[in-house]
Amino acid sequence: MNSKQVIIYTILVFMIIIPIVNAQAISIGEKAVQKSVSVIINSSDKIHVKHVIVSSSSPTQIELINGTKTNLKVTDEVGKEEQFGTIGNNDSLVIYPSPKNTVVEYDLGDVIFLKDNVWTWDFRYLETTSFIIPKEVDLIFINNKPVYLGEKNGITCHGCQMTLEYFINEPRILKNIKLENKEFPIEIRTFAEINQFNFEQSTKSFSFEVNGKNQFVTAIIPVQLLPEKYNVFMGDKKIPFHSYINNGTHVWLNIRPENSGNISIIDATINGTEKLDNLNNPLFPNLNQNIIIYILLGVIVLIGLVITVIIIRKKRPSVIFRETQNNKK
Repeated sequence: MNSKQVIIYTILVFMIIIPIVNAQAISIGEKAVQKSVSVIINSSDKIHVKHVIVSSSSPTQIELINGTKTNLKVTDEVGKEEQFGTIGNNDSLVIYPSPKNTVVEYDLGDVIFLKDNVWTWDFRYLETTSFIIPKEVDLIFINNKPVYLGEKNGITCHGCQMTLEYFINEPRILKNIKLENKEFPIEIRTFAEINQFNFEQSTKSFSFEVNGKNQFVTAIIPVQLLPEKYNVFMGDKKIPFHSYINNGTHVWLNIRPENSGNISIIDATINGTEKLDNLNNPLFPNLNQNIIIYILLGVIVLIGLVITVIIIRKKRPSVIFRETQNNKK
C-alpha cells in the first residue's frame, strides 16, 4: 500500500468514526451528586437555575437543564470562581475536584412559551428540582391537574417529567347568588368570555356559556350552593373536572373545555343521571331505565322461544325416520 492509499484510507476512517463519536453521549468522570436544584421563575419567561453539587476528590460530570443557557457561572459556596470544562453546547459540565461544594448558576431561555393565554413549559430533568413560581401566581397546573399554591411560593418535583402551566394576571369574574335571603359571592377565573350565568335554586344547578377554546375555567363556589354529588356537562356531553379545594366554605372547581359552549353543573343523583340515561338511549328519550330493561328482557325471551321452536322442528324428521325403520323390522 503506497502513501497515497494510506492517506485516503485514513480520511475514510475518520469520516466513519467522527459521526459515531458525536452521536454518543460523552461521559467524563463520575456523575455529580447534587445537593439541590432550584429553578427560579422571576417573571413570565425569565428563569434562573442553581445547582449545588457535593464536593468530590475526583472529576465529576453534571447534566444541565435543556434550554438556551447564558451567564454561566461556577463557584464554590463562598463565591470563589472554580475551574470547569464544558461538553457540547453547555449541555454538561465537568467539575474539577474541590474540597467544598460547587455552585453552578445560569439563566435559562427558550423553554417557556405562551399558548392559549397560558405560560407552558414541557420540563424534563431526572433530579429532584424545586420551582419558585412568580409571586403573582397562586394557581398552577401540573400535567393538566390544578395545584393551588396559596401562601407557598413553589413546588418540589422528584425525578421530574411534567408539563407546567400557569397564568399571569388572569381575569376574575364575580357573581352574587341569592339563596334564602342570603347573598353568596361566586368567583370565576378564566381568560374565556363568560355569558348567560344562571343558578337554579330548586335543583342547585349552575349554567353558563364559555366563549373560548381550550381555556382553563376555575369556579370558586360556596358549599351551600352545591349538591353533595354533581356532574359537569358541556351541552349533552359529560366532561371531566377537578374539584381540588374544599376549605369548608368554598369548593374550587376547574374545567378545560376544548371548545366554546354551554356548561352546566348538575346534581349527579337526579338531573345528571336522567341526562346520562337519555344520552345512552337516544332512541327512547322519554322512557325511564326500568321500562327499557323490561323491553330488553322481553326481546331476549322472544329470541329464546324462536330458537327452541327451530331446534324442535329439526329433531322431528329423525324421530319419524327411526320409527319407520323399526316398523319395517
